[in-house]
Amino acid sequence: MGRSTMPIENRGSGKLCLFIEPQCEDYWMEPGEEFTVRPAADGADVWFGTSVAKGCVTVWLYEDGDPNKVVLDCAVVDASGTRLASGHQRPPGQRWSAADPIID
Repeated sequence: MGRSTMPIENRGSGKLCLFIEPQCEDYWMEPGEEFTVRPAADGADVWFGTSVAKGCVTVWLYEDGDPNKVVLDCAVVDASGTRLASGHQRPPGQRWSAADPIID
């Protein structure tokens, strides 16, 4: 796996939100699941910025590691390589504050 991919694994006991900025895309992981974040374009040199909060990992993608060059087109894939859509496994009635999910 190269520098332009980022695996995220939920090792917890509850759902984990993978939140991709700046588009506010959310992907919900069950315990034991692993997703990979990557740029949609092959060959792009992408670095990742991350922040972690209770029940949520937020990821930004930057071209060449430059925070002024945000990558807008990315893909999130599951362990089998299937590309996932935003809202994947979102809990019913999920609440939001500004752009972020509220994790109780």
